[in-house]
This record gives sequence, structure tokens and C-alpha cells, in this order.
Amino acid sequence: MPKVDFDIQLRSKAGLVNDTVRWVLAGRQIDSELNRVLRYTLESPGKRLRSALVLWCCELVGGGINRNAQVAAAAVEMVHTYSLVHDDLPAMDNDDFRRGRPACHKAFGEAMAILAGDALLTMAFEVLAKEIDPPSLAAGLLGRLAEDAGAAGMIAGQWADLKAENTQGTEQLLRAIHTNKTAKMFRCAAVMGGMCGSANEKQLRHLSEFGTKIGLAFQIADDILDVSGTSEHLGKTAGKDAKAAKCTYPAVVGMEKSRQLEKELARQAVAVLKPFGPRADILRQLVKTLLQRTK
Repeated sequence: MPKVDFDIQLRSKAGLVNDTVRWVLAGRQIDSELNRVLRYTLESPGKRLRSALVLWCCELVGGGINRNAQVAAAAVEMVHTYSLVHDDLPAMDNDDFRRGRPACHKAFGEAMAILAGDALLTMAFEVLAKEIDPPSLAAGLLGRLAEDAGAAGMIAGQWADLKAENTQGTEQLLRAIHTNKTAKMFRCAAVMGGMCGSANEKQLRHLSEFGTKIGLAFQIADDILDVSGTSEHLGKTAGKDAKAAKCTYPAVVGMEKSRQLEKELARQAVAVLKPFGPRADILRQLVKTLLQRTK
């Protein structure tokens, strides 16, 4: 599939996610100022890769996108956005910029940013509980998201990431941090999409493995870009990991091996898709795009 086709498809999926998120916000009674902050964070110009992955995986196994997948994609986007808002806070990664504009706490203050992140996280679970049908699917999606975003998933990774600052680090520690911090939310997106498309257990296992592989590759690419990219191009502060003495792949294993590991994970991710045949070509193109990303 030509890259231009992938870009068009990604923009289309991002537009669908944005429309669904706006619908979610419009259907809830939210203080006008808080609503403005939530819109600022949710409507910032991100790629929507995780939420698009929900939609693509639903299409892959179900033949199309349904309303449940749209709601699930919006929930994943809200959780991802909350994590960025909190990541940027001075007590965490302390970044003044996100997606090319002032981070939420720089635009509205730290207290409002904390509350906005809390609101996005809880709203994600609310919308799954209220808008997904049947209830058995809602329960499954809630459990999947809670596990991968929670204390045994993304939070565990962020906790370990903070603890590993100013330490020598090992490749084993890095993989554990990145699996929890980043890969589990990619896995979550892929599996939630499969669940919305009525995937069988074998298909869900393949989607789970695919999501994990590309999530790890994505984080290695992110580590590399922090070293090689510019703040203007990345939309956030470049070189921040080194200044904070973060435990990253370039710092621990060097740039050359980091790139080798990224390519190997991408190869493994593509191999996992073999049982799906040509129907998974868009996901193969996603892998290729992640290897070529510059921001």
C-alpha cells in the first residue's frame, strides 16, 4: 500500500476519533472552563495512532467500523491524552510543550492540568460503561483498559521510569519499563478493537502480540528521536531524556543497537500478522511508518 494511502487512512481515522470525542464532551454536563481545558488537550494536533489502531483492528476482524469501536477509540484517546497531561507536569517529566504548543499546565496552571487529566481518565471509563452495547462487551473493554492503563500497566511503567532516573540501567530493565509504559496501551488498543469486531481468541492473541511489538518499537523510536530530533520538529522539548538522566535505549545500548532492536521488533510485528493475510496490509504499513517517523 502506498504511503499516501496510509496517510489518508490515518487522517480519516483521526477525524472519526475527533468527532467521537467531541460528541462525548457535548453529551456531558461539564463546567465551561473545564470543558475548554479538556478541548484544548483533546483537540491538540496529535497523530491518534492508538485510537486509530482500535478502529483498524475492528475493521480487520469485523469487516468494518461499528459504533462500539468508535466509542472504544475515543476512550483510548482520552486515557492517552490524560497520560500526556500528567507526564508534562513539573513533578513528572517537566515539559513546557506538547504537540507543538504549551503543555496543559503551562496554559492553564498545574492544578487545572491535574484535574483535567483526572477528568479525562474517569470519563473514558464512564463512556465505555454507558455507551457500549452489549453490557458483556462493555465489561470486557473496561477490564482491558483498566488493566493496561493501571497499576500493572502504564502506571507501573511510569513508576519504574521515574525510579530508574540517574541509574545505569540494563536492557532487561528497559524492556520492562517500555512494555508497561508504552507497549501495553498499544496492546490494549489492538485488543479492544478486536473485541469490538467480535474477534475469536486466536485472533485476539495475534492482535495482542502485534500491539505489544509495535508499542515497544514505537518507544525505542521515541527514545532515538529525543536524541536526534529538534524541539521544533518534535513538538516537545528535545534532549529532555538525557538532561533528566532517563533510562533509555540510546543511553543504555547505544544508537546503533537501538535502531537494530527497533527494526527487529518491527519485523516480528509484521510476522504476527501473517494469519490475517492481505486484510492486514494497513497494519503492515503502520509498522513501516513507525520505522520512518521523524516526530
